[in-house]
Amino acid sequence: MSGIRAKTETKPAAKADSFALPHDPAVELTTLPSGLRIVSERMNHAATVSLGIWVGAGARDELPHEHGLAHLLEHMAFKGTARRSARQIAEEIESVGGDLNAATSVEYTCYTARVLGRDLPLAVDILADILTAPALSEEELAREKGVILQEIGAVQDTPDDLVYDRFLQAAFPDQPLGRPILGTAQTVNGFTPEAIRAYLGQHYHAGNMVLAAAGAVDHAELVALASEALAALPERPASPLQPRSPSVYRGGEARIDGDEEQVHIVLGFPGKPFQDGEHYPLQIFSAVLGGGLSSRLFQEVRERRGLAYAVDAFHWPFSDSGIFGISAGTAPEDVDELVDVAFDCLRQAAEDVSEVEVARARAQMKVGLLASLESPGGKLEQMARQVLVFGRAIPREELAGRLDAVSLADVRAAGRSLLEGHATVAAVGPLEELPPADALRARLRAGKR
Repeated sequence: MSGIRAKTETKPAAKADSFALPHDPAVELTTLPSGLRIVSERMNHAATVSLGIWVGAGARDELPHEHGLAHLLEHMAFKGTARRSARQIAEEIESVGGDLNAATSVEYTCYTARVLGRDLPLAVDILADILTAPALSEEELAREKGVILQEIGAVQDTPDDLVYDRFLQAAFPDQPLGRPILGTAQTVNGFTPEAIRAYLGQHYHAGNMVLAAAGAVDHAELVALASEALAALPERPASPLQPRSPSVYRGGEARIDGDEEQVHIVLGFPGKPFQDGEHYPLQIFSAVLGGGLSSRLFQEVRERRGLAYAVDAFHWPFSDSGIFGISAGTAPEDVDELVDVAFDCLRQAAEDVSEVEVARARAQMKVGLLASLESPGGKLEQMARQVLVFGRAIPREELAGRLDAVSLADVRAAGRSLLEGHATVAAVGPLEELPPADALRARLRAGKR
């Protein structure tokens, strides 16, 4: 959370909003004949380089029988190649003090490395090796299935993780976007090396991938290394891809009764996609409502009433939709009051959010942006995702300009738009005191219990 702001809501807060972000250093972008895009930024203060390969395919790109396959592939990529065993992969990168990582999201998968600048050739070679020549042995696959089943079990045993899985399922029912990224025990156990190779052939082609690097990197060297190491990438999918299934927010309810000490609850509303820029007002509104110590939810839920240790508002934009949420954990006997207070804060903010609050939220977002871009890892992720989605790296001064262009009327309209949607309710814990979702929605519309 951000630090506590000054109590006066006069010129200091507005002044904080007026600062400009410094210009980005030169970001270089090259597209190889295969369609692979390579983007980098040299950061003169850095001795290390963070690099990674982003693939424009994630959990929502799986067919029903592939549920969990994108995540399994992320695991299997490190389990040996035609040239290296899993142990050799680990030893080679760690012998130079580096590390490897990977992540699967709803709409992309990434494989990353961090090394000293002089070891860039090794890092590129290893990343290229694991993505172009994975061994996918039966023995390693069986072992990794067991690891993922343990991961699925860990989520089931962690209420504050489980509630978010159920939240997306309720908001986007019977859609790939609403399915848990990890898959299920049944789907994971059914995967074969052939199924993984088929998925690779469909999605892991040059035009659907971005190689990015930030830190102690020379762009020309990176392009030369990639041209050789990633020459085996197919230029197009093995067979024509089906269009990505559109996601449509519907709103629903997910309740899991348990004997936990707390009720973990998430209240959701339809959000906005990031493609057209409509998400910026909602991002600012979420910061006003629940983004820091000065936010309305924190002040009312925690400071004034003591209903929760942590309360948060968030907005997750996707390529064609989005979702807004309020989350908290509270005692079972307080859950009904917490919901009412959250609804009250939401309704009130949609009507009377102030210029001072918008300025404060905008300043917080700019500082967060700057902080994330000061490290090679943060810069790497931003560039890669932007090139993957928009075809270019968006300068930070342009991002700041988009935030500055959001008016008070825009923020209020964004808040009011939430109240027009069908609310989602997801909760895990002792739920005897939590009214049904329909009753909560009626309460939200009526503005009272």
